[in-house]
Order: sequence, then structure tokens, then C-alpha cells
Amino acid sequence: MRYVDHRSIPGGNIMQAASTIYIREDLKEKLQALKQHPKESYNDVIERLVTLAVDQDPLNDEAIKGLEKALEDIRHRRLHSEAEIMAEFGVQ
Repeated sequence: MRYVDHRSIPGGNIMQAASTIYIREDLKEKLQALKQHPKESYNDVIERLVTLAVDQDPLNDEAIKGLEKALEDIRHRRLHSEAEIMAEFGVQ
């Protein structure tokens, strides 16, 4: 499998430089199955997966503290039933 890396060369032209990477056959089959169309390159599949793996909107400190507080409430059994919540908000 080849990974294409776009690099500038003198004179302002763009030339594709390729790097060879080695992957297991079973992983290659998984990448093949993830192609959105038969002619999609492995480079495009990998780029799409990497983009999905990177969180563009990570949690801020306030959100993390809120989650930690919620987990602490769960550990100490400070919970409300669905019926209690529905009654509090007037949902039938």
C-alpha cells in the first residue's frame, strides 16, 4: 500500500511523494470494506478515519467538572427516577 504525501518542489510545482507502509492483510481488507466507492484510494480512507478520530470540539474544564460531579452523584446513589423527573418538569 502507498501513502501519498503532497510536497512542494522548486519552481512551485506540486509533486506527489509516496511512502510505502506495511499493514496486515486483515487490516487491508477492513480498509477495503470502508471504501465509499471502488476507486477511492486507501489514502482517502485513512484520511477520513483520522478526521473522525480527532475530536474537533474537546470538552472544556467546566464540562469535565460537571461529568465528574455526575459520576460522584451516581457513586453515592444520588439518583432520581424517571417518574420523579417527569413529575418535576410536568411531563406526562
